[in-house]
Amino acid sequence: MVGAAGVGGARGARPGAGGRLARVTLTYDCRDQQEREQGIAAAIDAVRRGDLVVLPTDTVYGIGADAFSPSAVQTLLAAKRRGRDMPVPVLVGSWHTIDGLVNSVSPTVRQLVEAFWPGGLTLVVEHAPSLAWDLGDTNGAVAVRMPLHPVALEVLNATGPMAVSSANVSGQPPATTAEQARDQLGWLVEVYLESGDSGDPVASTIVDVSGEVPRLLRAGAVSVDELREVVPDLEAPEPAEDRA
Repeated sequence: MVGAAGVGGARGARPGAGGRLARVTLTYDCRDQQEREQGIAAAIDAVRRGDLVVLPTDTVYGIGADAFSPSAVQTLLAAKRRGRDMPVPVLVGSWHTIDGLVNSVSPTVRQLVEAFWPGGLTLVVEHAPSLAWDLGDTNGAVAVRMPLHPVALEVLNATGPMAVSSANVSGQPPATTAEQARDQLGWLVEVYLESGDSGDPVASTIVDVSGEVPRLLRAGAVSVDELREVVPDLEAPEPAEDRA
């Protein structure tokens, strides 16, 4: 485990030497079983306190917060230097979590969830208006995904839905290690969970299922052909080379 005094401020500060306040962030190497257990416990505690954590996913590393804490989500947006016009997606730890996020789950959503979760498919759904969250200017919709990574799933299964965005300052390259994320986000994050290099960044595929017909918003880890095996009526733009 690596600890580091914070840089440039004392947000969420703790008592330091001589009674002074010092910001401390912690990095845990989840490739070591003992540190993994300690790190996951520390990350769960941090999320429950309303602090930020960085965790690995099956795409790139993410910076996350309690999805139901508006102040924590606002802190996440500020850490990324990102506005409310770019609302934060939500990661979940179970297929069934989506049942509590929407008024009803359509057969299309159920089929896509069962086929591609956990994995690289993000679904844009119309969220239940009763939910006490503020993810930004969502216009009633939210992007939801269940990642295929054991560390992320263990955290999510304990915390419930988390607002998670790529662990980088907006406009900078996405982090593929916790160390890269820490170089950009520093003391703004309470706990960093390191799990090694995530490899070449591959974005999740995004499908809008808030309307009657599923619509591809972003190509990514799950191909159009794979999607159409499950939902043949998927609307997707033709690849540029196929256009007249």
